[in-house]
Amino acid sequence: MKIAHHISRHALIVALAAGGHVSASAQELAQTKNSATVGSASPPTSDASDDIPDDIIVTGTRATGITAAESAAPIKVLDADMMSHVGQPNLNQILTQLVPSFTAQAFGGDTANLTLSARLRGLSPNHTLVLVNGKRRHGTANLAVLGGPYQGAATADLDLISPSSIKRIEVLEDGAAAQYGSDAIAGVINIILKDGDTGGDGYATAGENYQTGGRTYAGTLHLATKIGEDGFLNVTAFHRYHDFTQVGGLDRRVTDGDGKLLTGTTSPALSPLQQQLYPNISGFPYVNRINGDAQSRLTNLQFNSAYDFGAAEVYSFGTYSKRIASAYENLRVPTRVSRTVGGVTTYFDPDGDSPVNGFSPREKIREDDMAFTGGVRGLLSGFNYDLSTSFGQDKNLIYTVDSANASLYADTGFTPTSFYNGFFKATAFTANADVTREIAVGMAAPLNLAFGAEYRKNVYEIGSGDAASIYKEGGQSYPGFRPSDAGVNGRNSQAAYVDVAMMPIDGLKVDVAGRYEHYSDFGSKFIYKGTSRYDFSDSFALRGTVSTGFRAPTLAESYYSATNVSPTSAFVQLPANSAAAKLLGFANLKPEKSTNFSLGTVLRPAPRLTITIDAYQVKIRDRILGTGSLYGSGGATNFPIVTAAIRANGNILDPTVNQTGINIFTNGADTRTRGIDLVASYVTDLADYGKVNWMLSGNYNETKALRLNAAPATLGGIPLFDQEAISYLETASPKTKVIGSIVYALDKFGATLRGTVYGKTTAYLTPDGGAYYKQTVGSAFIGDVELNYDLTAALKLSVGANNLFNKRPPTVGLVPGSTNSLVNDANVLDGPLTFSPYGINGGYYYARFNISF
Repeated sequence: MKIAHHISRHALIVALAAGGHVSASAQELAQTKNSATVGSASPPTSDASDDIPDDIIVTGTRATGITAAESAAPIKVLDADMMSHVGQPNLNQILTQLVPSFTAQAFGGDTANLTLSARLRGLSPNHTLVLVNGKRRHGTANLAVLGGPYQGAATADLDLISPSSIKRIEVLEDGAAAQYGSDAIAGVINIILKDGDTGGDGYATAGENYQTGGRTYAGTLHLATKIGEDGFLNVTAFHRYHDFTQVGGLDRRVTDGDGKLLTGTTSPALSPLQQQLYPNISGFPYVNRINGDAQSRLTNLQFNSAYDFGAAEVYSFGTYSKRIASAYENLRVPTRVSRTVGGVTTYFDPDGDSPVNGFSPREKIREDDMAFTGGVRGLLSGFNYDLSTSFGQDKNLIYTVDSANASLYADTGFTPTSFYNGFFKATAFTANADVTREIAVGMAAPLNLAFGAEYRKNVYEIGSGDAASIYKEGGQSYPGFRPSDAGVNGRNSQAAYVDVAMMPIDGLKVDVAGRYEHYSDFGSKFIYKGTSRYDFSDSFALRGTVSTGFRAPTLAESYYSATNVSPTSAFVQLPANSAAAKLLGFANLKPEKSTNFSLGTVLRPAPRLTITIDAYQVKIRDRILGTGSLYGSGGATNFPIVTAAIRANGNILDPTVNQTGINIFTNGADTRTRGIDLVASYVTDLADYGKVNWMLSGNYNETKALRLNAAPATLGGIPLFDQEAISYLETASPKTKVIGSIVYALDKFGATLRGTVYGKTTAYLTPDGGAYYKQTVGSAFIGDVELNYDLTAALKLSVGANNLFNKRPPTVGLVPGSTNSLVNDANVLDGPLTFSPYGINGGYYYARFNISF
């Protein structure tokens, strides 16, 4: 049979009356079949009755034929044309420039800088569920460990899905765990792949940041073809090269804030030998390259296919990605690695330079990621069924290069310069059975009954590094995973759900869902969701939802173990579910529990004008957070039992560092997030002078900690979360983000102007866990522009800029009264505040050729 979506009677009435709020306008602007929809409703037009919007959604409802105009939950739809007008070839950047509640990570510490993350509504990245063609996407194996707003992220890596393979993205900004299971607390991002059966498209682009480097080249090709008479195959290939960026670089161990070499009388003071060697460090005086993007080479291959056999349709889709990336870590000064024999000291340089001139270690990743889904769907005895299985795996081989093992060299006179640190691997297997049926029960529309079941198995593995990487403290900047860090951990879960959607009377929609899940490692949960919408008229509707949800801790949060180092510190990420954690009094991680409320309105006060406003509240109990640093030595307050726990976990720390301690994930807080989403759109028809689509969208979001756990009694009951950790939770993301855009089209010429206003962000940073200093990234306006010209019917040229005015965040502050000590105990005197919501690199300027055929 033919598998198709059918527009319901009510949807058709609304569509004919309302048109497509950005959908219809985009159709008029681009004169294409596909829409460019952002928002959740469509504005009426007096002359668009012939335009049926092509924005039927499949996210947030299991009923068929529902359009974004009808949705009872706030949902934004982004089509391929809209996504094509963002300069960076990166899905995280596309979403952050188009969706106000979406923020992308600007910079990550250690290996997190190699796989940056993102989040919705100021919640954890782990609170957003990512689907591809409605099927759960597996998460990354590379856990974001270090403190910050994105700490703990182990969700799906959006950068591994090529924008050119996407037909549209549906962003559901509402709790949906009762419909989709664990993780869907902040919302759902459903990526719908292209499914054409002819033609193709592609682009080539090049760009660079204005002052900080980051040269980027990318190219993609998408092809679609028929398979027989009733099938299709879409294939997409994508490759991107992105070079290092460097922001700042004055190292307080080498120079003062003006870039002048320290002397024997400064603080810190340099010895005569150091004064001789330090000016020869590469790049002097900007010698420390830690603040900046990783260099990466990424290749993505994707396919989407289906064949209709008449009685059923068989489908499959999948991805394969290869990423090789490396990021600079803190400079090691020329005298860092040495050996003394018979009173004679020699110094080691990984590059063999003489005299030695220091080195900048790099953390390197070789990542292989794959996913495959296959299924069959059809109609049997009046029931629509969809049976599928999915397998996904992400494996990361971790290396430290251009480095040295200081203790190995001191003990033996030899050290490698490259180290294999081990690997992370995460796998996920999912099997789904989904069934729906429309039943006539005498209501205004047939009742839609949906039910189904799901089985999932997840495995997380850490492999240990080579012998040199784990000899004593290991290689400089990133030691290998010790045998005590390594291990294989897994779990399985089973779920069943029921979802009923109905229209008791004309204009009133009600959707209720319940879900039961059982996990092998912590037991069972039952959650529910109720959604309703009433259209008082074609120009006014109210909608609201109430739901409960949960999030199972990721296996990485439960079992990740490693040592995080800087030139002056070493902190162990203690596994939450380990015996060493029990020694300190920490319990195993348990699921987070959530309650969501939302209330919104859809207004169509005038032809071509649509306004949607949605208020929401999300309460999360037993939220999983990373603690503040708990010190064993070198802190304002130190605990010998912390050092004992480090030994119990099998970790060996660098004996030369000044500070040691641990961090750990724990169910440490209850939080409340409140906010408002607003979308307004309007279309202006200038007749012979073109058409303009005006869009204003914004998000206000505030998170508060309602309860914070104290540390276990073994740690004296001190606050488990210091001011720094609390600020990362509450204030290190902007409360306000507003996006205004203008899309203009006239014959062969087009222009996109976009402005984003970010509210201020603040964090309290500390050099020692004793004193805390407030750091602020002020409100900022970020302007984007893109100009397009159709050279031929098949070839388009675009030039543009993201962050046109090259706005960059402030630098990290100095401890009051100091000229050399930074409030976060970092080394780079002119380093940026990396929690900036608009990035650290400044303006990005680019050109692009698009081809279609």
